[in-house]
Amino acid sequence: MKRRQGLVAFFFLLPGIGLLIIFLLVPSIVVFYFSFTKYSVIEAPKWIGFLNFKELLLEDSIFKIATFNTAYYTLGTVPLTIVIGLILAVIVNAKIKFRTFFRVAFYLPVVTSIIAVSVIWMWLYNPTYGLLNYFLQKLSLPTQDWLFDVKLVMPSIILMSVWQRVGYIMILYLAGLQNIPDQLYGAAKIDGANKLNSFWYITLPLLKPITLFVFIITVIGAFQVFSQIYVMTGGGPASATTTIVHQLYVNAFRYFSMGYASAITVLLFLIIFSLSVLSFKFFGGRES
Repeated sequence: MKRRQGLVAFFFLLPGIGLLIIFLLVPSIVVFYFSFTKYSVIEAPKWIGFLNFKELLLEDSIFKIATFNTAYYTLGTVPLTIVIGLILAVIVNAKIKFRTFFRVAFYLPVVTSIIAVSVIWMWLYNPTYGLLNYFLQKLSLPTQDWLFDVKLVMPSIILMSVWQRVGYIMILYLAGLQNIPDQLYGAAKIDGANKLNSFWYITLPLLKPITLFVFIITVIGAFQVFSQIYVMTGGGPASATTTIVHQLYVNAFRYFSMGYASAITVLLFLIIFSLSVLSFKFFGGRES
């Protein structure tokens, strides 16, 4: 009987497993193979071993800049997104007026197309008629070339990305907050703990599993940043916003160096995988 139930379950899962194999496993294997080849779509793949990786790590100066920019973007977006998302979750979880409205308002950018969001922020950043420079003029402050200044362009992208992503993190933390029993806060209040103590010693420790998940998906999303870079800056000015995925796109679809782009993909996977393992060890160690 159990064997029959197992076979029935397997046949129900078979379509999903087949799709995963066709659209995930097989492409991953193909990309891994192409990373060791010289392949330009027009010509057949030619095995060259580790030459793509050698060029990436030792010779490609643009890739080094892209790696630095990606790390810069990640360090800028991840802490801000997590902290602001947690603060917003605490606020909308409290018994305040119009909290449903605020939840929807904060989450709305998440479900909005990133292309549309990027275009809107390009208008906001416009040096001639953008809203940000308009306010700076009203305050008698110098206007800025937000997306054309090498020093300002990445912080501008980070600000836009945090605004667009923070609502999703808020929802995750909100779910975690609503699963914390009120009895714990009541007991802490009886023991003389104030709201700050309750937050530090009850809320934060119980949100560690959520924080682990949030941290990992935020880091993965940051290392895969592309759409806003492609729409708003194209990797410029002076390669100040080119990222790993942007370089992957450029090599694959502008230069048609599919083997080289596959090597970038493999390196990106290794970076994300390593950071995920370190995150599990760090949060797991703290938890134990």
